[in-house]
Amino acid sequence: MLQGWEGSGALKNTSFTRREFLRIAGVGSAAAVTYRLAGLADAAETGAGAKPSIVLIVADDLGYGELGCQGSKDIPTPHIDSIASSGIRFTSGYVSCPVCSPTRAGLMTGRYQQRFGHEFNPGPAAGDAFGLPKTETILPEYLKKAGYVTGMVGKWHLGVREDSRPVTRGFDEFFGFLGGAHQYNPGPSTANNSIMRGNRPIEEKEYLTDAFAREAVSFIDRHAKEAFFLYLPFNAVHSPLQAPEKYQKRFPDIPAGKRRTFAAMTAAMDDAVGAVLDALRKHGVEDNTLVFFVSDNGGPTASTTSRNDPLRGFKGQVWEGGVRVPFMVQWKGRLPKGKVYDMPLISLDIAPTILAAAGASAPADAKLDGVDLLPHLANEGAKGPHEALYWRFGEQHAIRKGDWKLVRVPNAEPALYNLAEDISESKDVAAANPGRLKELTAELEAWEKQLKAPAWKRSAPAARPARANRRPAARARTNPAN
Repeated sequence: MLQGWEGSGALKNTSFTRREFLRIAGVGSAAAVTYRLAGLADAAETGAGAKPSIVLIVADDLGYGELGCQGSKDIPTPHIDSIASSGIRFTSGYVSCPVCSPTRAGLMTGRYQQRFGHEFNPGPAAGDAFGLPKTETILPEYLKKAGYVTGMVGKWHLGVREDSRPVTRGFDEFFGFLGGAHQYNPGPSTANNSIMRGNRPIEEKEYLTDAFAREAVSFIDRHAKEAFFLYLPFNAVHSPLQAPEKYQKRFPDIPAGKRRTFAAMTAAMDDAVGAVLDALRKHGVEDNTLVFFVSDNGGPTASTTSRNDPLRGFKGQVWEGGVRVPFMVQWKGRLPKGKVYDMPLISLDIAPTILAAAGASAPADAKLDGVDLLPHLANEGAKGPHEALYWRFGEQHAIRKGDWKLVRVPNAEPALYNLAEDISESKDVAAANPGRLKELTAELEAWEKQLKAPAWKRSAPAARPARANRRPAARARTNPAN
């Protein structure tokens, strides 16, 4: 039986099952490491006086178990894995929502998106209300004021009105699409979801992931001598499942079908990440570039085969499989190499961490929920970044505090899990821990009192978390050949 964390996040007295997971995740003895960060507080003044450039890469619907560095055996991802081996991988890294648009709203603001009503994906029900409110300053707007050139390549999903688009929300350049999904193969776009350069619709003739790689590299080539911020949110590996033969033929051992196409899409995204890292090296700026990689939510396994092993649940659910994601960072000139950090943190932390690295900050009245991670990564034995993490997604609610997680979903009693002992959320221990249940319930309800009502209704029915996921992921995997 596991005994959980003690202070520094080192694990003690683990059972075989937990050790096996940690061996796959790379924690083990590497969890208790000394993180050396030289002069992070003065990052903007280091080197030749140059501010660091910043690359923020977001994968779409990439499950927790779908990278080589996360334990995947059938889909090599050497370029994404290199970010982990050159930096720090977060094995308890979360996003603030189990679906696309709300997570991105939290990512861009550093605030729980429910504080300003961005609780759901838009769909037709959102209408003109959909978009980031002007009351929220977002990451590229802060960085522009700090002297950065800002560019975005990829999926926006944060508003379609002209005043809600990337070029009116802090990005100097934009190439991508405004909606929540897009076909990958060349062809006519829908009228309201074109591939765009700036505000101008264009016809793209390349496979879309390859086009995003091309445009991201072009941005770096043109701005390598400046401090730049490149936001690269792929639509890969979101549906529709489409990939050209040049990627499909890399996987002859995977039967034709969903899994092979998913593998090909993942390989294309990995190649694109490799092209971006190569561009940084070509221009000699990699050591002074902060690179984050994160998925926007867990994988929708039944739809695309994207796995969340060994976690329970899927995209759209507040179980671990919906909100715990691949998450890593490298900054070769400042962060240690090949380390694993197991304290709970969240994608809301990315914006304040980037601002700190850039020598910028949000005003106090911005009231960010995310925190600068750099001091925490520097100090072994320090308290974790957060006392607790919270989720509300319609009728689904959850809180994680230390090793404990409370989950409240429709048609089920509140459930309590000790994640150090039960990462797959298979054993509800609420009855044996009534005091802990009461404590977490009170804290979750206190947090929810600070939130706004959703600004628009959800247009599609929610997943059925109580019924669909009574079993842990390890016993409910999707056949990879399907």
